This record gives sequence, structure tokens and C-alpha cells, in this order.
Amino acid sequence: MDMLLQILLLAVGFTMLIKGADWFVEGASSIAAKFGIPQLVIGLTIVAMGTSAPEAAVSVTAALNNNAGITIGNVVGSNILNIFVILGITATITTLAVGKSTLKIEMPFMIVVTALLLGLGIDGKISRVDGIIFWVIFIGYLIYLLMLAKKGSATEEEKPKDVSLGKAFVFAIIGFALIIWGSDVTVDAATNIAQMLGVDERIIGLTIVALGTSLPELCASVVAARKGKADIAIGNVVGSNLFNILFVVGTSALITPVPFAKEFIVDMGVAIGAAVLLFLCSLKDKALKRWAGITMLLGYVGYFIFLMMKS
Repeated sequence: MDMLLQILLLAVGFTMLIKGADWFVEGASSIAAKFGIPQLVIGLTIVAMGTSAPEAAVSVTAALNNNAGITIGNVVGSNILNIFVILGITATITTLAVGKSTLKIEMPFMIVVTALLLGLGIDGKISRVDGIIFWVIFIGYLIYLLMLAKKGSATEEEKPKDVSLGKAFVFAIIGFALIIWGSDVTVDAATNIAQMLGVDERIIGLTIVALGTSLPELCASVVAARKGKADIAIGNVVGSNLFNILFVVGTSALITPVPFAKEFIVDMGVAIGAAVLLFLCSLKDKALKRWAGITMLLGYVGYFIFLMMKS
């Protein structure tokens, strides 16, 4: 009975995270638009961060609760899942065009940042100094995005719904509250399930929690592909992965030093490998085709089997 209750709470937590992220993005985008902030800047910053808000909320909550296995596992697991599963599914549905700046700058930058997380964590923890390093890089990345937006070289996002300023504020506030509350419910339920099953928190963070917090990115990418806006799917995932490491891990480390278990070295190797595979698959035709999507999905199947064998 207790197990069923925890599974139900986990599902409720995921639902709160997904709906909360949706309302927060809609509300924040509308507020920014009302104040004349360019739609391009809104898409590159608020919307990208909004879809990563569940990862941020879950990881920061886990850091506050000293559940470090979920903190690092959620970020690493989400980044692996974003590439292998989200882009894998989306590329299987339709060919994904890759922007010039995404291929030349953002993908290599994602590989470097992912390797940096491994390098800083290999001593057993992500310290507050490491958190500061991530935050400095994150601020630099935001400046780059704003410069990119001014040049008009990034893809235009869909305009937010035309809602009143008051309603936009209500959407943003309720969405943010659902994200925070949902993250707390999710972390508690996932931790309890792990303890009941005798499964390591690292595995729960890398799989169940990572999948749940990545659902907004999955929904956004698949919807974009079905609407014929496949060119924004890769940029969203790359931006989300960068945000997960630079902001989420950086902020968690500023709150409290985050232990980095040696088992994560293998997972980080997979995350780096996934990023490199994405780059290589995109090089030839400046696009991700169906064969690449299937390859990525098979890559995640192999990784999942590895996790289950090690648990």
C-alpha cells in the first residue's frame, strides 16, 4: 500500500512539474512581451529556462535535503535522456535541421561544459568554488545569447498567447508555485521508492526523476516537429543541457557542496559520448535524420540495460 501511495505521489509530482512549467513559460513570456522584450530573446532565455525549471527545482530541493544522488543524477540523467530519447524520438518523426551557430558554437560548447562537470567533480564533490565557476560561465552564455538575438541569427519562437498582464502574472506565479511544490513531492516520493526497493538513489535520479523532469522538453520538441518547426528542437535541447549544468548544478553547489560519487564518472562519460554523437550525426547533412534518431534511441536502450545490470 505504501509503495502504491509513493508511485501515485511520484505521478502527481511529475504532473505538477509539467503543468507548472507550461504555465510559467506562458505567463513569463506574455509578461516579457507586454514590456516590449523581443520575442527572440524570450524564446532563448525564458522559454528555454522554463522547460528546464523542473530539473532546477528538483535538483536544488535535493541539494537542500542532502539527497546528492538525485541532484547530480537528475542533471546527468536528464542531459543523456534529452539527447538520446528526446532528439531520438523527434528525429525519428521528422528530419531536424541544425542551425549554423548551433553546430559551430553551441554543440561544441555543450561538449566542453559537460567535460568540465566531469573534471570538477572527479575529486569527489562539486564545491562552492566550482559553483561560482559554473555561474560565471552561465552569465557569459547569457551574454552570448543576447548578442546572438541582436544579430537575428537565431530562430524565431512562436508568439505567446495574447493574455492580459494580470492573467499573465497569475499564470507565472501559479506555475512557479507548482514547480516548487511538485519538485518537493517528486524528490520525496522518488527517495522513498528507492529506499523501499533497495535501489540506489543514483539509479532513481538517472532514470525515473530524469524522465519526469525532461517531459517538458520532450513535449516541446515533439510538438515543434509536428508543427514543421523542427529546426528549434535541437537548439532547445542543447540550451536545456547547458542550463542544467551551468545554472542547476552551479546553484546547487552554491547552496551546499554537492558530493560527486565515483559511479557518476561512467555516467558522465555517457553524457559526453551522447553530446559528441549528436555533433557527429549533425555534421554531414547539417541535420539529424531518421537513422540518427534510431541510433540515439538504441544508445539509450544500451545505457538503460547497463544501469539495470549495475543496480
